[in-house]
Amino acid sequence: MDHEPGAGYSLPGRHESFWMETTPETSYPPLPGDTETDVAVVGGGIVGITTALLLKQAGYTVAVIEGDRVCSGVTGHTTAKITSLHRLIYADLIDRFGSTEARQYADANQAAIGKIAALVQEYAIPCSFERKPAYTFAESADDRERVAAEADAARGLGLPAAFVEEIPLPGRTYGAVRFADQAQFHPRSYLLHLASLVPEAGSRIFEKTRALAVEDEKGSCRVRTENGTVTARAVVLATHYPFYDGPGFYYARMEPSRSYVLGVRLDEPFPDGMFINAAGPAHSWRSQPAGGGELVFVGGMQHRTGEDTDTREHYRSLEAYARSVYPLRSVDYRWSAQDYITIDGVPYIGPLADGHENVYIATGFRKWGMTNGTVAALILADMIRGRENPWSGVYAPDRFKPTASARRFLVHNIEVAEKYISGAISRPSGDLADVRPGEGRILMIEGRKAGVFRDREGRVRAINPTCTHMGCVVAWNSAEETWDCPCHGSRYDASGRVIHGPAVKDLAPRRG
Repeated sequence: MDHEPGAGYSLPGRHESFWMETTPETSYPPLPGDTETDVAVVGGGIVGITTALLLKQAGYTVAVIEGDRVCSGVTGHTTAKITSLHRLIYADLIDRFGSTEARQYADANQAAIGKIAALVQEYAIPCSFERKPAYTFAESADDRERVAAEADAARGLGLPAAFVEEIPLPGRTYGAVRFADQAQFHPRSYLLHLASLVPEAGSRIFEKTRALAVEDEKGSCRVRTENGTVTARAVVLATHYPFYDGPGFYYARMEPSRSYVLGVRLDEPFPDGMFINAAGPAHSWRSQPAGGGELVFVGGMQHRTGEDTDTREHYRSLEAYARSVYPLRSVDYRWSAQDYITIDGVPYIGPLADGHENVYIATGFRKWGMTNGTVAALILADMIRGRENPWSGVYAPDRFKPTASARRFLVHNIEVAEKYISGAISRPSGDLADVRPGEGRILMIEGRKAGVFRDREGRVRAINPTCTHMGCVVAWNSAEETWDCPCHGSRYDASGRVIHGPAVKDLAPRRG
């Protein structure tokens, strides 16, 4: 276990994603200067890489622009379930949208499973792809009725769903939805192989190239980066959260959410399947071949980014939960992930906004990015090619139904932003002497707020804690040692460097 100075206890496992540790780092070049292409894809995760490959196969030239390394962000920190079973969603989709659009969502995610399987087979990708059943299980008698209703709704939409009384996890359950013939894989192994197929015949991947702005004019778009400008007929914003978000007011229509994963080893075989509970704090389970044996990934403990004062507690709580289900031989890995949740739980996939028909987005995957990210690639590739797509309606970014829950979501998001912009929540706490090694705090220094971090050697770094995206005050994330924005999910390292958008500018150093 890694000792965290100042924490008072040890956190479990190595602080590293299993997917990142077990695959090589990429080395695509940075953008060398101004260039032109048919389509510019900003972001090198599952949406960006899959979209780029589909468009290249259709005869387009594509430039993928990645601020860091491809497949190292959200995609490199997923639990990598390939499933159309998204906890409980189908009964709600029917209520919100009606059966036609609910079926679009169901069909799209089933098609995504098939597309991933087809690509794995076509290119013989060694990525531990396995077909597995997926379960959403009730942990109480109160949840049983909702789970049974979900099974009925899903089955009515043509999904491979059934209600079962028992699941093969230890402990008592009160029934579950079971989807047959779902899948899991190693996401980095899969996507790095797809990425290797992009750079030829005029298509390219540029890493270590941060996109700063998008200029959209009729018939032409320009992506301005720190290394030059990419001119294209169309732009795909595959950055998880669209850094160019103003035209569609996405900052008011989504909220950022973090969750946590442990990679553990058991003294017994893990049962066949992928599992998640139906209600309350999420608890997710799946296995993965690893090192001549088997790792089991336990995930959950989600919360709004930047809102919890001691994020280390989530790892400790997740470990306690895992030990309550299985005796653990070891905890080998720990990492966290971030996602965005839309007003109605369905991603936004399509044109950015009216008047911006050549700029496309895919965001708000609600922690189900392997299938919905592939759905996004299929929809956006069709749209750019001028083809009809059978699922685009339910994902349309301009949809909005003024329900009571939607109004509450909008009001809450606006209130959160106002509080963090005004500083009513992130108040200074203590003084410099109180900041321990490995800790960050918001302090008042010479009449101004400062984000102060003291490293393991006792060196102090101070930054302006105002997020460069829309002016909210960032909060310290003790588990990851980052500054996180609670309004829209931008994240910065301890020195203030952007590691997660929508922000594109670093936090300024604070001196004096």
